[in-house]
Amino acid sequence: MTVLEKGNITIHTENIFPIIKKSLYSAHEIFLRELVSNAVDAIEKLKMVSYAGEFDGDTDHPKIVLKADKDNKTLSISDNGIGMTADEVKKYINQVAFSSAEEFVQKYSGGADQPIIGHFGLGFYSSFIVAKTVEIDTLSYKEGAEAVHWTCDGSPEFELTESDRQEVGTTITLTLQDEETEYLESPRIRQLVKTYCDFMPVPIEFEGEILNEQPAIWRKSPSNLTDEDYLEFYRYLYPFQDEPLLWVHLKTDYPFEINGILYFPKLKPDVDVTKGNIKLFCNHVFVSDHCEEIVPQFLMPMRGVIDSPDIPLNVSRSALQVDRKVRKIADFIAKKVADRLKELYKEDKPQYLKCWKDLGTFVKFGYINDEKFKKQIEDIVIYKTTADLSSDQSDSASVQVETEGDAWQDVNPDGGNADGGITQNGESYTTLAEYLERNKERHENRVYYCSDAVTQATYVELHKNQGLEVLFLDSFIDTHFISYLERDHADVKFSRVDSELDENLVSGEENEIVDPNTNKTRSEQVKELFEAALNKPKLTIRTESLKGDNAQTSPPAMVLLPEAMRRLRDMTALLQQEQSDFPDEHVLVVNTAHPMIQNLANIAQGGIVTSEGSPSSELASLICHHVYDLALMSQKGFDADGMKQFINRSNQVLTQLTDAAK
Repeated sequence: MTVLEKGNITIHTENIFPIIKKSLYSAHEIFLRELVSNAVDAIEKLKMVSYAGEFDGDTDHPKIVLKADKDNKTLSISDNGIGMTADEVKKYINQVAFSSAEEFVQKYSGGADQPIIGHFGLGFYSSFIVAKTVEIDTLSYKEGAEAVHWTCDGSPEFELTESDRQEVGTTITLTLQDEETEYLESPRIRQLVKTYCDFMPVPIEFEGEILNEQPAIWRKSPSNLTDEDYLEFYRYLYPFQDEPLLWVHLKTDYPFEINGILYFPKLKPDVDVTKGNIKLFCNHVFVSDHCEEIVPQFLMPMRGVIDSPDIPLNVSRSALQVDRKVRKIADFIAKKVADRLKELYKEDKPQYLKCWKDLGTFVKFGYINDEKFKKQIEDIVIYKTTADLSSDQSDSASVQVETEGDAWQDVNPDGGNADGGITQNGESYTTLAEYLERNKERHENRVYYCSDAVTQATYVELHKNQGLEVLFLDSFIDTHFISYLERDHADVKFSRVDSELDENLVSGEENEIVDPNTNKTRSEQVKELFEAALNKPKLTIRTESLKGDNAQTSPPAMVLLPEAMRRLRDMTALLQQEQSDFPDEHVLVVNTAHPMIQNLANIAQGGIVTSEGSPSSELASLICHHVYDLALMSQKGFDADGMKQFINRSNQVLTQLTDAAK
């Protein structure tokens, strides 16, 4: 064997390799990613010189072959790429361009302008994380080139000799350290290829099998992909998950190169909206599944792939270098998502509505957290409403649209109607601007909303029966979202349905008759009756005659919490990280139009309240408590003691009523 050269690698330290291990490559397994990436680069470079007419050999059958030899503890990575001459080995392998280990770490662990793949010498040296000896056998594509063999035992010393290699390309052979022999096991190798190299554009063969057969569809033109292509890709990335709602294909070459596909998933209660689910690639090479700095926070629940060589990473690709370019990429992604949502809203309102339950969370998070995104989507934020907008459908012919559960609904072709909003499956949705326009004559710049459709059902029905439209802002984010709406619409007042009574809900009582015996109106008597029975100094009791087509079905009493007081209570509880208690200071509105309250007033007129100890007096007091309890239930749940008292009083009321009916 003829030794072509023997010398030292150009570094100014006794041993750079411990520093490489400790400072640059904390995860040992990435050595395989780096070596396979270099092999892909070598194959791509050979194609380029072939296109330029400088190589007329075979480039139609690119392949990377992995071989593990447990007996000799060796792992080899072979490619049929561009290869290297002896001079190129010296340039790319021996003369790693730094003057000291410290400068090396400083230059390549944080430099935002350093390319990721293509620093052959840089990625190549990650092999010393796991190997005690590294060998290179390579033959350049250049005419007349001679094959060379390079070997190094992990010290600054190397040896360059002739090689008997006959095929153009490179083979790197690692003799693994005793504690790193896990990388000779077939399952481990397969797992690493699937994790890091699954979408590489070159077949990777191991044990006679091609391990990476997944096409990187994010690199294709959207016009060449079908919906099923996108869905199949999603199923591969996230098996056993619900189908995505829709997706956004990212593709641009200027001012940065980025390709990717982002999916809107169905959101589940156990989903952590702060945790990233997007996979970051660089030229088909998996880098990380943490894209917090690249993807705006409000889009973190999205899933999919982002591939860009322009995202600045450190040399081990384990950390993102945040700079102006990253912020521009984040803005670009947010804009593309907004464009896709606006497109769907404009072109397919029924589908937009179908997805809104999950999409609304993304949109509202974006509204709150990103001013640019807010300006793009503020006109497509929709709310469920009590208004029946289906009666305002335009005269154009309806079509049938398939919805979940194989049910078919008649909807307007564009999903909208003449008076704004979207109606489907018996429910109507509207934008804030449409709501304000519809109601400007009745209650200009006033928005009535409901935050809990179950507990506030009585209040919603009361408003609905009097023609007052109510919006449902009942998702977990809406408590915060409302304050941002008020900031952006300073002239608009938002009132929860249980915060106050609109004048349209109350009948006037100017002509109420005064009882000559007590010199008091019936309302005054009812108020005194409740004050005496409940004996709560901080409780404000009001009597009102509530409007309603059927007094029997209207509520006998309602508990109101003024909007400002309730918000202050909720904010205080949030800051103190505790559950908010129901305030002692609140309002009980007693509905004097309800038959039960009128009957109670008749008892009061008989003077029963002042006859302490009489059955009628006790019954009147129990009924007052019972009416108050029922009203209170819509605002808060009872604790164990409160529930016990409620059940006891209910039983007493029923007992006395059944006794009277004998």
